[in-house]
Amino acid sequence: MVGHVAAQRAPRTIVHFSLQSVIILLMPEQLSGVIERVVFHNDETGFTVLRVQSNARRGEVTVVGTLPSVVEGENIEAVGEWVQNREHGLQFKSEQLRSIPPHTAAGIERYLGSGMVKGIGKHFAKKIVDVFGERTLNIIDTSPNFLAEIKGIGRKRIQAISESWQQQKGVRSIMIYLQQFGVGTSRVTRIYRTYGDKAIEIVKQNPYRLATEIWGIGFQTADELALKMGLDRNSPQRALAAVRFVLQECSGQGHAGFPESGVIQETVQKTQISPDIIRPAIETAIATEEIVRDNPAAASGATTEKVRSGDDSWLFLKPLFLAEAGIAFHVRRLRQRPHPMKEINVAVALDWVENRMKLKLADRQRAAIEAATKEKVLVITGGPGVGKTTIVRGILDIFTAKKMTCELCAPTGRAAKRMSEATGREARTIHRLLEFDPHEGGFRRNNDYPLELDLLVVDETSMVDVSLMHSLLKAVPPNASVVLVGDVDQLPSVGPGCVLADMIASGAVSVVRLTEIFRQADQSWIIRAAHSVNHGEEPATAPGGSGDFFFMEVESPETIVERIITMIRERIPLKFGLDPFRDIQVLSPMNKSLLGVQALNQRLQEVMNPSGGKKEIVKFGITYREGDKVLQTKNNYDKEVFNGDIGRIKKIAEVDHEVIIEFDGREVSFDFEEVDEQSLAYCTTIHKSQGGEYPAVIIPLHTQHFVLLQRNLLYTGITRGRKLVVLIGSRRALQLAVNRQDTSHRYSLLRQRLQTVAMR
Repeated sequence: MVGHVAAQRAPRTIVHFSLQSVIILLMPEQLSGVIERVVFHNDETGFTVLRVQSNARRGEVTVVGTLPSVVEGENIEAVGEWVQNREHGLQFKSEQLRSIPPHTAAGIERYLGSGMVKGIGKHFAKKIVDVFGERTLNIIDTSPNFLAEIKGIGRKRIQAISESWQQQKGVRSIMIYLQQFGVGTSRVTRIYRTYGDKAIEIVKQNPYRLATEIWGIGFQTADELALKMGLDRNSPQRALAAVRFVLQECSGQGHAGFPESGVIQETVQKTQISPDIIRPAIETAIATEEIVRDNPAAASGATTEKVRSGDDSWLFLKPLFLAEAGIAFHVRRLRQRPHPMKEINVAVALDWVENRMKLKLADRQRAAIEAATKEKVLVITGGPGVGKTTIVRGILDIFTAKKMTCELCAPTGRAAKRMSEATGREARTIHRLLEFDPHEGGFRRNNDYPLELDLLVVDETSMVDVSLMHSLLKAVPPNASVVLVGDVDQLPSVGPGCVLADMIASGAVSVVRLTEIFRQADQSWIIRAAHSVNHGEEPATAPGGSGDFFFMEVESPETIVERIITMIRERIPLKFGLDPFRDIQVLSPMNKSLLGVQALNQRLQEVMNPSGGKKEIVKFGITYREGDKVLQTKNNYDKEVFNGDIGRIKKIAEVDHEVIIEFDGREVSFDFEEVDEQSLAYCTTIHKSQGGEYPAVIIPLHTQHFVLLQRNLLYTGITRGRKLVVLIGSRRALQLAVNRQDTSHRYSLLRQRLQTVAMR
């Protein structure tokens, strides 16, 4: 039977005779045909299972092999052998497999109708092929303007078709090039968009550029590619790339810099390169000013002799070194100029504020408002319910009454929106305030083009990392004052540094710490719970189940998942009238495990947004479906959506290769190859929730989360809930979280740099 199935079958044997032996060489078989259906294709490995209409037999056959990309309607040529698979029957297992664009009108129509070219679906594929027939692909490639002859295809669609076609050609050539080295192809479109037609040349010259310049490609992938391309394992280029990667990895863990000995040790561990090769690579990076060497003694302003005999040197990526030094410089610059508020009777002003707001200010609140009228840089810190918003409103009222220009900002859109609602004044994200220019890759507002203001108020300052704080401070005019508001007991910023904590510890700026919980806030069990956790005490639940904070003791992880589902689908909507999608947010301490973000998102997607005929796409191992709740995972300045923004997929446009996502009433379009910027958001990490506030929060707690069960993590999670917070899990996990303080240390010299400012 097998002999009848094979197409273009070569002779099975060639017999060579010699006096000494008879050698029988088995020749592989060849098969060609048209792809009828793509059963499976893995973007990472290229592994594919195809149903193919063979050119030499009636009916379809199954072909298994590896292709960087595959489209229905393409022709294939395969070299391999027939095998009998236990589960799937007879298959052609190809050792070599290549695809070829179709040449018949019917094949071309199916090829274009598959959606592989942006702007052409089944409808336009038929209309185009009806006019141009077998010349269609050549027309699209060389003379796309001829497509204007087709009714319904205008200039904009022609441009989209042409650009998509040329991109497909470029992407395919890169895929073929990378495939020979066994590299996954899922990020190839980003490579092409970044480097264009020079992509292969750039990769050949320095494959490590992929790790630093292409979103989603890490050092390990680039390193494997470089080694397969023949780069020496002990190459100085590899050592330098590894050092750079280690420092980038450190910054991802919150460190602004890292001890040089630790960098060398990590680099050796990841690459097995000798320290004798790594040290010269570090010197090269320092000489080219890619890396900066510093140490705590030097940052503290010690003499040269003390520096030489001081602590081990640290290494910084240059942008982070400049950010730390820049923050200290601009704090000193602001302190050297007079306060914008001229002579003012503070007592009268405070009485006026009390009358205006119809309340009695506490002593610490009065002190904070008074400090804002005198201090050029002021920090106001405290937990929930201590009156930070009241203080900000009072400060704004006084400055506005004196005809001064005030600006309000926060690090995220959600935090800015909350600030606007609380103060009744416009608040913007820091990025919008500084007018980020995506084409230039930086902020328009800086020391050469400063903001026009007398007072800048920054909320949720604990979330601001060293780079963003540096950009913000250098845009503040010298005569203006700055008020930084935040909760220093929350988790530090996702980005490198501990800016708020370092500012407070340095003594370089005035600080007002608020501790008194006001009567109205004290009635909230959420606020009581947050402060209890912050003091190392187990939080209490309201008696009779009538409060807004609850702990449900459940031991089994599987039962915890089911309780979460029940809470979202039934109990919370029925009892509190909250919308499961819009109002309820699950927050997990970590990404992995049964109770981690990844597993919970998959389970909650099945429950809250089942397929049911909705359009969906699978990209990078994640299924994205119309109606899904998603989280932006990186800053996208072109689209003005930022890390942590939550949206909802409104539409998946297959013909246009677009996913339309709504963020706070604004629809934003993402190409299919850009959706890896999104993760499902039915559940997010507590870290990602910073700056946000949700009507209801559910937090699973289990000893599975042991590594991350810490006081500031739980405290931050609880303070994200406005109307309801539910902890579901084991009491042992709750006790661990309450009792364990965060002992991790972030390597940063900002405090020391600021202390040199305080001494001047």
